[in-house]
Amino acid sequence: MQLGETADGLDPRIHAFRHEIADIALADKIALPHYVEPVMRTIGSVIADLRAEPSDDSELGSQLLYGEGFALLDFEDGWAWGYGLHDHFVGFVRQETLAPHATATHIVSTPKTALVNGSDSAALYLGSRIIGEPDGDHLMTERGQVPISDVSAIDHIAEDPVAVAELFIGAPYLLGGRSIDGMDCSGLVQLAFALGGHAFQRDSDLQRATAGIELDADTALQRGDLIFFPEHVGVMTNAETLLHASGHRGAVCTEALADVAARISEEHDTPILARRRPS
Repeated sequence: MQLGETADGLDPRIHAFRHEIADIALADKIALPHYVEPVMRTIGSVIADLRAEPSDDSELGSQLLYGEGFALLDFEDGWAWGYGLHDHFVGFVRQETLAPHATATHIVSTPKTALVNGSDSAALYLGSRIIGEPDGDHLMTERGQVPISDVSAIDHIAEDPVAVAELFIGAPYLLGGRSIDGMDCSGLVQLAFALGGHAFQRDSDLQRATAGIELDADTALQRGDLIFFPEHVGVMTNAETLLHASGHRGAVCTEALADVAARISEEHDTPILARRRPS
């Protein structure tokens, strides 16, 4: 391979390479002057925007939550370049959002909880990972305390990921968002099913290619089935109702699947691209 040449199928969203540098894991896939061994870090801010370029004006590709892991590859003008450990999604976060790597003991399992430290408090979002010891009704952490009822053990598996997704109904739509204060369609599916033990990719087209098993069009739908549309995804709450973060509605909501398909069919000949059932 000559310098700059890439192998087929190298997606820059989930393969870390830019300019003259790449993740060392790509050494046999792309020829660049420099390869870097990632340094493990943890998100130390409540939420960190993961952007396509080192600028607050750049596209918001995703968000990383407190305690989630980040593989650090490079720095540029106060920004850290790398990828989230949970989905390998590549981008830039502000350098000050990073903390030393740590292994969490608990995960926030309610949409938003208070991290209280004396007179100061901050929100922690569902999916945030924390280290603490139970003390009565609270989990005591280095940064403060949270109600024990708002967290689960880090290895806890939610029996019904759809019930997790339903906690976000009414959350405003935000492209790239992953919290109750702003959520997009694939972020909702990824986050809810993560608590159910399913490691999904970040974007809907990646989820469509890898999540679960594909269903025939005449298969009866059930709660938990994923429905993929052009650049969109939602999850069934029952055989007829779709739960999704809707840009059209501007929020996480439920709608009849037939109504969503009819609306999308006004712009696409094939409104439903795939039906998949997590395995």
